[in-house]
Amino acid sequence: CPPAAATGSDEEDDSDSSTKPIRSEKKKNPASLFQTGGDPPKEKKTKKKAAPKAADSEEETPETPQKNSNKKGKGKKSKKKEERPPSPVIEVDNLEEFVLRPAPQGVTIKCRVTRDKKGMDRGLYPTYYLHLDNDKKVFLLAGRKRKKSKTSNYLISIDPTDLSRGGENFIGKLRSNLMGTKFTVFDNGANPDRANADWSNVRQELSAVVYETNVLGFKGPRKMTVIIPGMNADNERVPIRPRNDNDGLLMRWQNKNMDNVIELHNKAPVWNDETQSYVLNFHGRVTHASVKNFQIVHGSDPDYIVMQFGRVADDAFTMDYNYPLCAVQAFAIALSSFDGKLACE
Repeated sequence: CPPAAATGSDEEDDSDSSTKPIRSEKKKNPASLFQTGGDPPKEKKTKKKAAPKAADSEEETPETPQKNSNKKGKGKKSKKKEERPPSPVIEVDNLEEFVLRPAPQGVTIKCRVTRDKKGMDRGLYPTYYLHLDNDKKVFLLAGRKRKKSKTSNYLISIDPTDLSRGGENFIGKLRSNLMGTKFTVFDNGANPDRANADWSNVRQELSAVVYETNVLGFKGPRKMTVIIPGMNADNERVPIRPRNDNDGLLMRWQNKNMDNVIELHNKAPVWNDETQSYVLNFHGRVTHASVKNFQIVHGSDPDYIVMQFGRVADDAFTMDYNYPLCAVQAFAIALSSFDGKLACE
């Protein structure tokens, strides 16, 4: 099937200088796009932020090319342009906590997804691994499709070797509808049937993804809608713990009940006559054309890339995410794009 979104070339980066004045007005804090109020969560979370270390990483983030380039790292920047820019120094002190914690504001967390098809049934059930895209290549998450499920069901684990549902490393799952066009991402809480008295142990829905076919079926650029819980005044995710299937993110979105819910979309690629392909500018982070390449944005600020994903080799992809997403949300959204009914490659 024809590659849908070719990658943006680095040359486009420099043309951005003409938009400097517009960008600087836009310095409204993108965090405000995601704030919905909501009750502060009961559980206390330690907030360890890697913000100070990340200052010099920001020159490469697609959404704010100008913001920090004049502060520091200018000399480094031109040298780095040839390779893919590495991730800022990010401390993964407690893996379980880190992968569920929203990215710090102003920091793009740059990751790499690898697909492993080795073994008897790996062609059908490959394992996907998520690492930080930095020198240490810190392992974050692994995901694999469950074999006996009626619908596509991916388990997400914080241990690369233990992808069992019952293990203590199970951190979340991605479940599709029968059609394979809508997906819901859960954390590792209990099924509502096994709720305790105050519902505090019930699983949270972290995200939902809806794929629409276009006139070309799935062969042209896909249309994705991503639904996530909003953030409260403390920049923490508003817990969405549906008590039944009629109360989840997808149902709320379908019923236009958007309290504490944020709707995001993939950025539409632009047709390029020269290359005869659809193009998005990934600022050097994506090198192969693929129908799976995408960028997720909020309708009110298409320059702020909430997440981007794209191919860099046959079985390797880069996945970069920003506030308010956490690693589990971003990884699960990426996994949904690999699913069989959508894949046409």
